[in-house]
Amino acid sequence: MKMMTIKHLHTLRNGFCLTLFALLLPMMGWAVTKQNADDAYVKGGYQQAIADYKELLRKGASASLFYNLGNAYYRSDSLTQAILCYERAARLAPADDDIRFNLQFARSKTIDKVTPVSEMFFVTWYHSLVNLWGVDTWATLSVVGLLLSLLLLLAYLFASSVGFRKIGFFGSIAFVVVFLLSNLFAYQQKQMMVNDSGAIIISPSVSVKKTPDSKGADVFVLHEGTRVDITDCSMKQWRGVKLADGREGWLSADVLEQI
Repeated sequence: MKMMTIKHLHTLRNGFCLTLFALLLPMMGWAVTKQNADDAYVKGGYQQAIADYKELLRKGASASLFYNLGNAYYRSDSLTQAILCYERAARLAPADDDIRFNLQFARSKTIDKVTPVSEMFFVTWYHSLVNLWGVDTWATLSVVGLLLSLLLLLAYLFASSVGFRKIGFFGSIAFVVVFLLSNLFAYQQKQMMVNDSGAIIISPSVSVKKTPDSKGADVFVLHEGTRVDITDCSMKQWRGVKLADGREGWLSADVLEQI
């Protein structure tokens, strides 16, 4: 009986040591780093790079990680997953030229060619202006604008020279405008991120239904990698969707992965 107790305690001690080792493992230098993932990608180990980037994304999302994961998927001939990652990267960094280029390039490889509904020039220009920089850059610019407007206001109030007073007056107004517009653009870009209802079709081929019913009439056919916007989530197994060209219909929820 005594020998059994000692053996049992020995087993418990070994189990405790293994558990402690597992908990300390990430702290001992064996945790995945971005450099590990980048090295695997450069060496052509795309599956390892994918696993590493996904592990890093579990700790925190970033545009660069989604972008690199998209590149690894593309190199692995997983076009749909590459598009999904590029979309997620673009959602976090809409002003990044490399992300936008790779996303457009990957989209060009899909079967469905969707031409967006044309919009007024002013609307297109305004959206381009809002996405000129990311949220953090707009926020930084708003702070800089506020500080400069206050400094120029002080110059206007206390400068003895008429010339400096004019510079202070008009300069403070200009930077107040910069402050307001920067806040507006940062807010709108943040709202676009929060309200983004985009999704990617992950099945090879799907029939878009006229009604949320498997026996409903087929409206048109879409293929994997195509982006749709979800317009209706009121039904558990179905999603109302809309394409950029204005076509609408219903798809089964399991053929979509939301961005």
